[in-house]
Amino acid sequence: MGKTTEAGASRDLGHGISFGEAFRVWLRVAVLSFGGPAGQIAVMHRILVEEKNWISESRFLHALNYCMLLPGPEAQQLATYIGWLLHRTAGGIMAGGLFILPGIIAIMALSYIYAAYGNVGFVEAVFFGLKAAVLAIVVHAVVRVGKRALRNRVMIALAAIAFVAIFFFNVPFPIIIIAAGLIGYFGARSGRPEFAAVEHGGGGKKTAAVDSQLGEELPDHVRPSVGRALRVSSVWLLLWAVPVAALLIGLGQANVFSQIALFFSKMAMVTFGGAYAVLAYVAQQAVEHYHWLEPREMLDGLGMAETTPGPLIMVLQFVGFMAAYRDPGALSPMVAATLGGLLATWVTFIPCFLWIFLGAPYIETLRGNKGLAGALSAITAAVVGVILNLSIWFGLHTLFRQTIPVRSFGLSFDMPVWGSLDIAAFVLAAAAATAIFRLNIGMLWVLAGSCAAGVALRFMGWA
Repeated sequence: MGKTTEAGASRDLGHGISFGEAFRVWLRVAVLSFGGPAGQIAVMHRILVEEKNWISESRFLHALNYCMLLPGPEAQQLATYIGWLLHRTAGGIMAGGLFILPGIIAIMALSYIYAAYGNVGFVEAVFFGLKAAVLAIVVHAVVRVGKRALRNRVMIALAAIAFVAIFFFNVPFPIIIIAAGLIGYFGARSGRPEFAAVEHGGGGKKTAAVDSQLGEELPDHVRPSVGRALRVSSVWLLLWAVPVAALLIGLGQANVFSQIALFFSKMAMVTFGGAYAVLAYVAQQAVEHYHWLEPREMLDGLGMAETTPGPLIMVLQFVGFMAAYRDPGALSPMVAATLGGLLATWVTFIPCFLWIFLGAPYIETLRGNKGLAGALSAITAAVVGVILNLSIWFGLHTLFRQTIPVRSFGLSFDMPVWGSLDIAAFVLAAAAATAIFRLNIGMLWVLAGSCAAGVALRFMGWA
């Protein structure tokens, strides 16, 4: 009876893909979602466009463009978007939820180990190796995104301005993104060819399942309406706001759980460009303002996120975990840490579902819009500059034991103390970069090799 009902529902949707089949495919996508947003998007493209032919190339890229304009992890939001197209809201929740579930479990387990044994030889050595590999991976991300985005002088200039603004003058990331988006939008509307949409490779085959379902006539669940928008907004805003308000009222604004709820709610609204782009700001606030963790611990957290499936923004769960672990109040440290990590995850990802379920119906009516494509192109170029800033920040805290803050004439950046260069970390980072750039070795092998090398160097007394 269940299979008959499921099959009937699939026929009603017009594509014949059962909810059970979609569950198995989305679970497979989630388990394979290593390698940051580029790797995760590539996995979805290979499975959904090329292998299953569930969605066409053009619709896949249109959805991706929208997700890249949103705050939050674009790969998780892309999964939610496509799941929504296939099986309405339930499909979007399933696809987006499964995408982050393996990462939630893995990051929580690693956080327990880190909190309990992080200062003990073996674990400390593993994370020493991880940081060197992460530095090489972040630099590779700059090059990878730059090759696609910086295709003319205007885009190169946008990236350079974004880097100077955020690295030397500490201009807030949201201002950079909004300015780039406006420049791209009006540049494209004026007909400037520099702001044309970035071309992507690949392609679908015959008519894809979603396109067969949608055709020229939008079905009810894809058609936008004011009533639907109000219902979606009220449900997801309540899921987001009620826990935050309850903590503020019950515990007060100075409590660590209230701070976690407020801070990561704010991050959910400004995390444009993915984890790489926003991590410098998160690290600055978590380390320098809230004193939840140290710079090396922030790098360790990113190393965890790099080695586990799911979005890199899952590092925020580790930050919330350590914040509550250090200030547990009346709770035991591990219980408080668990709740802190889950709270950070909740307020980070609930808004992601809101953005998709609220905006996707309208975005489906904007396919081919030149202004939207121009805004995306300019934002992508600016994000290259922001990621370059992040790679330098990582490099400073990975390769040097000391930095000097420079705060004068409007400048605000950290300068390395050259005599504090960590030779072992430099050698490991150079080896990881060689493996990635020259030998094209896979990310997981590089991470595993760096961890092993970190352990060897630490126990030989060289690190």
